[in-house]
Amino acid sequence: MNTVEQLTTVEMMEAETAKLKQIACDACAETWEDRVKTQTPHCKFGEEGICCKNCSMGPCRITSKAPRGICGADAHAIAARNYLRTIAAGTSAHSDHAREILHVLLSTSRDGNYQVRDEVKLVRLATEWGIATEGRDIYDIAHEVAETGLEEFGKSHGTLRFLKRAIPERQKVWADLGIEPRAIDREIATSLHMTHMGNTADADALIIQGLRTALSNGWGGSMLGTEITDILFGTPQVWTTEGNLGVLEADMVNVVVHGHDPAFSEMVVTATEIKELVDYAKSKGAKGINVVGLCCTANEVAMRHGVRMAGNFLQQENVILTGAVEMMCVDVQCIFPALAQLSECFHTKFVTSSPIARIPGSIYVEFKPETAFDQAKDLVKMAVENYDKRDRVKMYIPPTKQTATVGYPCEQIVKHLDGVTNSHVEELGSYRPAVDAIKSGVLRGAVGIVGCNNPRVRPDYSHFEILKELLANDILVVATGCAAQLATKAGLLSMEAKWQCGAGLRRVCDLVGIPPILHMGACVDISRILLLVNGIARDWGVDTTALPIVGCAPEWMSEKAVSIANYVVSSGIDVYLGIEPQIKGSSQMMELVTDGTRKLTGAGYIINTDPHMLVKSILDGIETKRAALGI
Repeated sequence: MNTVEQLTTVEMMEAETAKLKQIACDACAETWEDRVKTQTPHCKFGEEGICCKNCSMGPCRITSKAPRGICGADAHAIAARNYLRTIAAGTSAHSDHAREILHVLLSTSRDGNYQVRDEVKLVRLATEWGIATEGRDIYDIAHEVAETGLEEFGKSHGTLRFLKRAIPERQKVWADLGIEPRAIDREIATSLHMTHMGNTADADALIIQGLRTALSNGWGGSMLGTEITDILFGTPQVWTTEGNLGVLEADMVNVVVHGHDPAFSEMVVTATEIKELVDYAKSKGAKGINVVGLCCTANEVAMRHGVRMAGNFLQQENVILTGAVEMMCVDVQCIFPALAQLSECFHTKFVTSSPIARIPGSIYVEFKPETAFDQAKDLVKMAVENYDKRDRVKMYIPPTKQTATVGYPCEQIVKHLDGVTNSHVEELGSYRPAVDAIKSGVLRGAVGIVGCNNPRVRPDYSHFEILKELLANDILVVATGCAAQLATKAGLLSMEAKWQCGAGLRRVCDLVGIPPILHMGACVDISRILLLVNGIARDWGVDTTALPIVGCAPEWMSEKAVSIANYVVSSGIDVYLGIEPQIKGSSQMMELVTDGTRKLTGAGYIINTDPHMLVKSILDGIETKRAALGI
């Protein structure tokens, strides 16, 4: 039987980080901890969202003595404009990711670098979009799907196709509010136009556009990115893997893939398995090639290949500090520019691959679909040739690692539920067993834990404490992104983690054969959570806002997270935040994102920076939803 003591605690993680920090000091290298100190205290105007630099008359800062900017914009207008720009930036990140994946699908062929791995999902999507499939070559279908998907970014008329996937009650809410997204790029451009100097100063109107723009991410860009990635590389399956820095190997060539775009990492992972390169590594004195993942790329390759996961966002420097990494290959998003300089203190080759993420001091190799596999082989060969340049005096690999069961897209969840369908649940392919478990009280509800980790709070602590408390109270958890990485490092994605659960959740884990936290993928895959909640609401017969299901981002950090939070709220799901959004300087904005959006969409933010108080609010909120449903 597992016990709490067998988990890897945050204190244990911090002790290992302290040893690596000493290595950084010895090498005269700085880390994010050092930079936090030099940036403290943070600018209060920035923290509160009341600094405007959208024109060159300023910057303008709002104070009690200067309540309006030079143009007359007040704190509410400035905070709302900044907030909408943040949503637009986050939406552009996930949506541009999807655009690149669609172009990869457009390049597929039977003898090319990229092929279609999930033909069933491709045909299903084509049928959903009214694209003919009967008697057609699968690659002709793939190319038409790609072109149709690309039209979602700039079409002149109509609304996004995936909105029709939502239950009718949600579609009506969006139509009544006038927030159905049109083209993805149009919503981003409209947001930037509205916030240009001399345009909208009404916080209510800016919030409405924020909801609309965020929906173009969740039910547009992110959903496209996830669907097309599954078609290209296969819909994830359940894998048993491992996580934490202990997955690095002292006697192997260590290659790290980091970022978010699986088109790059898939090729690198495939190249590390080529016999001639493995043999080449052995000729250099290594036992083989060990590829591991960081951040959301780790989630992508773990749930499709079982690749082990080295850690989450704030561990990216720690990986290099081990002195055991021959190469770190990165693509886009959440990559520290500091990695280039840090790598120079060790033997690590730091490789960037996208024109979207150019970093001074890196080895830049622009990854292209037509040459992708050859480029990946060249990079892996470069890593192998770097193996004998290690300074083993500097090398320290923390020994800790935990077993994790990963890879639960909606298809896998339904498959598991079908396996335990009771006699009174006749249809397969539904969420009825989960609905029945919640109605009966065996499960009290469900929570999606998502988001980054953040040095503004004790990294990973909020995730750890909230996850443990939710499991103990019979709350089923689904997780993506860096939150899923913490669950991995801690040991909470193990099948044995059921011993952290209340009796009801433990019973469900045994019956269904699942861990208590279901790993659903990268941050772009929060669109999977939308479809999961949508499916439960459909099978329950209620709107999403009535369900005892909520979202939580205890340590969110990026602009993407703000966009995500808004599309979750727009979808009728409350979001519990452990980091305050940068709008505190406007009482109107604080009201709008909490109670204001609830009046519009049925959901809003609940904010508390104390993780113990935040989890209490989550549990109270779930019980309130249950009471309203009469269960």
